[in-house]
Amino acid sequence: MTLLRIIPFLLIPLLGRAQDDLLGELEKQAEQPTVPVVATFKSTRIINGHSVETVKRNHMDFRISHRFGRLNSGAYELFGLDQATIRLGLEYGVTDNLMIGIGRSSEQKAYDFFGKYRVLRQTTGARTVPVSVTLFGSTVIRTIRSFIPGEQERSFQDKLTYTGQVLIARKFSERLSLQLTPTYLYRNQPELAADDQLLLAVGIGGRYKISKRVSLNGEYFWALRDESSDALPYYNSLAVGFDIETGGHVFQLHFTNSLGMIEKQFIGETVGTWGKGDIHYGFNISRTFSLDRKSKRAATDW
Repeated sequence: MTLLRIIPFLLIPLLGRAQDDLLGELEKQAEQPTVPVVATFKSTRIINGHSVETVKRNHMDFRISHRFGRLNSGAYELFGLDQATIRLGLEYGVTDNLMIGIGRSSEQKAYDFFGKYRVLRQTTGARTVPVSVTLFGSTVIRTIRSFIPGEQERSFQDKLTYTGQVLIARKFSERLSLQLTPTYLYRNQPELAADDQLLLAVGIGGRYKISKRVSLNGEYFWALRDESSDALPYYNSLAVGFDIETGGHVFQLHFTNSLGMIEKQFIGETVGTWGKGDIHYGFNISRTFSLDRKSKRAATDW
């Protein structure tokens, strides 16, 4: 009995020390701020596809995207350099998390309208969020005229294509970022009658920083077509290239088997394959302008 009476008195100092340690740990956690992760990707595009990044509030991004012909076209076509496909775009940051954009592509003379909204941002510190999530939606109008004799021109509704994506990305370190992109693509009238109106796809992309201002980028889109569509002349889109950042400019130099530069085209209508040398050299040039009077130039996080 005497021993039982002594034990509580021996435990009191230990319990007091444990309580102090616990309170100290809670105070340390309370002092830690929640820090948002920035520059998961340098641009709003990885290569062809969108990244989780959005244009900052009151900033305008003017974007020129260019694809040359196929490298396997031979010396007569200067290995594709004699041919050119271009897209011009304007993108505006309504808020830091919401952006809208418009573009015009020479391929199919298509106009695209889109919006992106970041619903979740990766953070570290007291409150940790493991990934960034951005929602993307677009509408494309195909305006090219038919030159096939006897073929009836498409109605306005038949020229429309809709795309929805969930962009999920994580910056694992200062050098490595990866993104997963589930995609919903609906064509009111596909380019080929044998193709389905609805196409589901999954994209994966990433970047690895080689130096402070240069990164190696890659992306791949797997279109989930069934076996009946094996006869279609379409392939999955694969692209690799480099990002080069200089002030307010971002240059993206890359190689891809996709000629089109909007989701309708590079996810659903890529007709070239790397195995046969159907590779297009291309580039994206992005120049961001600040429309905020309080900031005379665009800030660049790298």
